[in-house]
Amino acid sequence: MIIVHKVGKLANPVTYERAWRRAQRYLFPLPLRPIVAGLDQARLREIQARYREVPRGFAKYTDIDHYLRLNRERVQDLRLHRVAQQRVLDLGCGGGFFLYILKQLGHDVLGLDTDEHALYGELTELFAVPRIVWRIKPFEQLPDLGRRFDWITAFSVAFDNVQNSEERWGPREWNFLLEDLRDRHMAAGGKMYFALNPGVTGAYYTPQLRDFFLTRGAKVERERIFFANGLR
Repeated sequence: MIIVHKVGKLANPVTYERAWRRAQRYLFPLPLRPIVAGLDQARLREIQARYREVPRGFAKYTDIDHYLRLNRERVQDLRLHRVAQQRVLDLGCGGGFFLYILKQLGHDVLGLDTDEHALYGELTELFAVPRIVWRIKPFEQLPDLGRRFDWITAFSVAFDNVQNSEERWGPREWNFLLEDLRDRHMAAGGKMYFALNPGVTGAYYTPQLRDFFLTRGAKVERERIFFANGLR
């Protein structure tokens, strides 16, 4: 059974996609040392000390090195360290790790997230990442963000959870958000990228939602939903 499983993985195009991304990270490295050189280390240690024991698992975000490495891979996978200045909006930006790296690379960045986790606010202040406090809700437009963006991203998406239930957004909720992003916030030729969280069953989406993403022009690879050519 193990051999059959391994052979099956070799036949899966996702295996090669992920291997190619790893190879690209090696071929086009992104050193972190110059990026973090200007961080206020005393302030960072003070934040880590105060939040190391916070409940609900948020203490993990005080491991700055881990989350900077994780987000460096995200930057590399989207090739944003290899392009001229881009305007990037990150939905659910959390502590701002992804945007901090992009900002150090010269990109124009903006985060959007709720303010219910004080640690996120302190980290975005430490990183000097601009952030708008906002909760994304189904069938509700985002606020006026003042400009349009070349990239709109969201990692470990949580806004698609129906409040106080285990339900997730379906095609109607996603369609509203995507069209709002396209019509009011995305620049001509812009791209959208979402990395979903698995649901209680371990699936990232229902077959119906996967088909919806495909019909709107996305490339779907497990949790990765990439609109490389805008919204169809």
